[in-house]
Amino acid sequence: MTLGKRTLDVIFAAFLSVLLAPLMAWVAWRIWRAQDGPVFYVAKRMKTPHQSFGLWKFRTMTVVASDAGVSGGHKSGRITPLGSKLRASRLDELPQLWNILKGDISFVGPRPPLPEYVDQFPDLYARVLKMRPGVTGLATLRFHKHEALLLSRCRTSKQTDAVYARICVPRKARIDLIYQRHQTIAFDFRLGLETAANLFRAVRPPSVHRLPANRQRSKATGVLTRI
Repeated sequence: MTLGKRTLDVIFAAFLSVLLAPLMAWVAWRIWRAQDGPVFYVAKRMKTPHQSFGLWKFRTMTVVASDAGVSGGHKSGRITPLGSKLRASRLDELPQLWNILKGDISFVGPRPPLPEYVDQFPDLYARVLKMRPGVTGLATLRFHKHEALLLSRCRTSKQTDAVYARICVPRKARIDLIYQRHQTIAFDFRLGLETAANLFRAVRPPSVHRLPANRQRSKATGVLTRI
């Protein structure tokens, strides 16, 4: 990571930590109020092929004795009602501002992988993790929805692991390496703006479009007619 990229990470992470502190406090209070587990979930992730760290998130699932692997359809029953909303808006990832300040991750970069996939694909991740992982990135923006759809169809942890390893890992890595070749501060800024726009659309309440009082939609023909 260049000094310029790290400097901007620290400045923006510090600014957003202060700006979003009330929102994060409100989310933490909502999770705590539910009284069904801890507020935060710390997942083991890799920032280099040989160095792990704890990735902080707001907890979105019920607590079980043992939890491993990526989230697929087999875990959907554990997602809490609030957790579903947090995931849809990506607000569950706000605690990762702490990871940015610590230097574990950047704002923009490949998503930090689980250790088991780094062990399974050492050559691939040796290339991908030459760049600091990030909260968002080109692969996240271009493949996240497709990945979520693929994994939502999985009904067992074994099936989820197979789909993720066979399809998601190589496709995301290919996109991450494209980002790596073209990374600039300007490119990071563009990806950050795109991420912010997606978040805004996710949290914005749906607009209600009403027809003028002197018009109605004809059910028979599907066209607008004047009264």
